Amino acid sequence: MASRRALATLGPLVHRRAAPALKPTSLCPRCQSRRQSVSQRPGSDRVHFPGAVNSSFTSALSFTRPSEKDAMPTFRILDQDGAIVDQSQNHPETSKEELLKMYKDMVTVSIMDIIMFDAQRQGRISFYMVSAGEEGIAVGSASSLSPNDPIFAQYRETGIFQYRGFTPSDFMAQLFATANDPGRGRNMPVHYGSTKYKVHTISSPLATQIPQAAGAAYAVKVQNQQNPTDEQRVVACYFGEGAASEGDFHAALNIAATRACPVVFICRNNGYAISTPTLEQYRGDGIASRGVGYGIDTLRVDGNDILAVREATRQARALALSDGGKPVLLEAMSYRVSHHSTSDDSFAYRAKLEVEDWKRRDNPIVRLRKYLESCGLWDDDSEKVLRSEARKAVLEAYRKADKEKHPPLRNMLTDVYEEMTEEQVEQLGKMRGVVERFPDEYDVSGFEEGVEGLRMK
Repeated sequence: MASRRALATLGPLVHRRAAPALKPTSLCPRCQSRRQSVSQRPGSDRVHFPGAVNSSFTSALSFTRPSEKDAMPTFRILDQDGAIVDQSQNHPETSKEELLKMYKDMVTVSIMDIIMFDAQRQGRISFYMVSAGEEGIAVGSASSLSPNDPIFAQYRETGIFQYRGFTPSDFMAQLFATANDPGRGRNMPVHYGSTKYKVHTISSPLATQIPQAAGAAYAVKVQNQQNPTDEQRVVACYFGEGAASEGDFHAALNIAATRACPVVFICRNNGYAISTPTLEQYRGDGIASRGVGYGIDTLRVDGNDILAVREATRQARALALSDGGKPVLLEAMSYRVSHHSTSDDSFAYRAKLEVEDWKRRDNPIVRLRKYLESCGLWDDDSEKVLRSEARKAVLEAYRKADKEKHPPLRNMLTDVYEEMTEEQVEQLGKMRGVVERFPDEYDVSGFEEGVEGLRMK
């Protein structure tokens, strides 16, 4: 009775605040088919239950054993010597300009990695992560995405930023947290982000970007439907095989599959989740088998073959836009030839000989260089010029950023709300008072405006 009286009281209020009716939107054929009811016909030879709509009946009791199934194959175009594996396959030609851009981007990233890893060891920056051995995954996939496709990256996707237009100065502004950093110095080093290049800011907590990408892809799906004459976009999401052990991964793939979201999930399987090798992470057939389990079109690709990654991403993007939108999973197989980060010593859990063997035997930069040389597009002189110019550009940006000041200290509190609250203004004043009373304890000369940076403008 009390509940009825409460509802009667709330009735007029709810009526007054009711949202206007939404206009009906057309559902894609795939969504419509999923919403149809499922019935079991008499005498049917297969299951027509909602949970498994096309499973044949059998009188033989036989468990499906993973050990009896072949592992999913790995797609490649180039072998370890940079030669095309199957000349009969008619893959789209990649222009000379595109091939050289991809190669130069990978080399530039690898040179910056070496310089900035050493810079961290010298105390110039607090933290760094390299992408050695995985440059081909980032650059190759970025080359097949539209510049307007939103990207949710992890922390080894430096090549994406490089490919989309980041300059050495852009990287250094973030790494040194200078006043030119769009993130205003609030993030750890290598946590890049760019509104201009449609890349969401990288976040430290593992796997959080995966469900965010699924949600963004649903928004993109709606936008694609509302604007069919505009460029149709997808969302690209990157993560490592270690992140696939997080619950966020499973939630994201299930959401993307059931809501038919146009998202390309790209997993970098580099063999290690910090110090945990893949053999201790899971017993199944890598990460690709999980995509099949969630009803997602899946492909495993050789991450050391940048041409294979490029082609796989191109077709994955087209597939993600088909049938009104659908998720696609790519598992790129690579090997992490460096430490997990500057906070890690990988030789504590793996043999140095193993790492050196991978460096010498196979990596994406060497493989593409061999291919370019076989096509007459590259030689030793070109290599010397590229490495010299790239190193010079990175070092110039490095030295400049090392001398620049950090953003004003008020940026610690701004942008949380549209306007700073009374409490924030009060806190800013108290911080300024402490710094002014103890100037020897708080040296703020490295920040723009010094102590005045703790005043409201």
